Amino acid sequence: MSDSDPFDEIVAAETDRDPDLAVIEAGSRTLRTQGAGPSAEVPARPADPEVDKALREVETELATRWGETKLEPSVSRISALMDVLGDPQRSYPSIHITGTNGKTSTARMIEALLGAFELRTGRYTSPHVQSVTERISLDGAPISAERFIETYEDIKPYVEMVDAQQEYRLSFFEVLTGMAYAAFADAPVDVAVVEVGMGGSWDATNVIDGDVAVVTPIDLDHTDRLGETPAEIAGEKGGIIKQGATVILAQQPVDAAQVLLKKAVEVDATVAREGLEFGVVARQVAVGGQLVTLRGLGGEYPEVYLPLHGAHQAHNAAVALAAVEAFFGVGAQRAEPLDLDTVRKAFAAVSSPGRLEVVRRSPTIVLDAAHNPAGARVTADAVGEAFDFSRLIGVVGASGDKNVRGLLEAFEPIFAEVVVTQNSSHRAMDADELAAIAVEVFGDERVQVEPRLPDALEAAITLAEEEGEFTGGGVLVTGSVITVGEARLLLGKG
Repeated sequence: MSDSDPFDEIVAAETDRDPDLAVIEAGSRTLRTQGAGPSAEVPARPADPEVDKALREVETELATRWGETKLEPSVSRISALMDVLGDPQRSYPSIHITGTNGKTSTARMIEALLGAFELRTGRYTSPHVQSVTERISLDGAPISAERFIETYEDIKPYVEMVDAQQEYRLSFFEVLTGMAYAAFADAPVDVAVVEVGMGGSWDATNVIDGDVAVVTPIDLDHTDRLGETPAEIAGEKGGIIKQGATVILAQQPVDAAQVLLKKAVEVDATVAREGLEFGVVARQVAVGGQLVTLRGLGGEYPEVYLPLHGAHQAHNAAVALAAVEAFFGVGAQRAEPLDLDTVRKAFAAVSSPGRLEVVRRSPTIVLDAAHNPAGARVTADAVGEAFDFSRLIGVVGASGDKNVRGLLEAFEPIFAEVVVTQNSSHRAMDADELAAIAVEVFGDERVQVEPRLPDALEAAITLAEEEGEFTGGGVLVTGSVITVGEARLLLGKG
């Protein structure tokens, strides 16, 4: 019988992981087989017609700006905006999160933990599922439409001032980032939890100096802008690591880890690595989620219930816990771990709408925002673990700038058939173009084309029910956050 510490065994397991599997992570994808609490709800349109009209006017104004896919890699404009606003982002400490997949759910977990320890939180995440107000949260809930409008009107004169001084106007994402930082200062919050939009070095959020920098696993996405290898992408994402910060590194490809560690050394940052300084000791499937034992910077946290499915979510929880421990100085200024009961309470309340979210039964319809191959592979694994579908039909609507073939190949083993469609975004891949790729992956007999999303949902439900009312047929809607958001509205969840 070995006397070795159980954590040593976990470290060994992490070290031996298939390198392809090691970088697959999709923390933004969660499985909720039961309804979640109020904080998980995606806000609907305002009930007051006047407020709804005012919000639409703000959305229309924002839509005249560069969208999130058109970038001029610089923080000069957002820095100028922060300067004229009086640097609101300097008025509170922050935890900054980058990575390829999993940022939003990791942010939600960090937010839940900080809130459980009675800190007032601000959270800024992207993209949104249904309402732009989701991106800016206070105390675990999206800000109200009224507050969103008020914040926009407050900073609008300063935005126009910066627009007039710069070569390019502030983008949609830059204005929203300015709104978030201003709203957090106005609240005021005790700590901001901020997710990058893309990359790190030149991302608009990177005008903060995060006390804690979190890097979720890096994979290939946005390769045209960030680099064609994990190491090149890590070079961009490592830009959020600031002088003297604490860096929480999820499991990384070796070349990406080397780049991130080198950056940490350059700025005298302290590093904690998943599988070494912290990690997942054990996990077992439980009703509605899983029971995990986590190894944190301050010790072990046994039997923590997490109402999310999949091994990736357990790893997300370990990363989130280490980030909050680092924020509180555990492992540095203090040796004792965080209060176990408070940690358990926080994790038990975590949710993430639009990520493996069950929105209807008979047949079961699940929504998931996987939009790249790494996320799709993890989603497929989580579906296999959490559901017992005898026949699963996919509804896929993807963006044209993504690795659509890789996405479809990841889902091929679990989809009996796939209905390809397109969402209303100008970025959406044409349904016929998507179908041509799907036929190459699935074969002609397993692909159906329905350009309109309502028709695609109806077709998928019919296919799922083909084996009879009492069989385990299901539908998974995926491929894009926009597709998921539109399906959520169609299915009455907003």
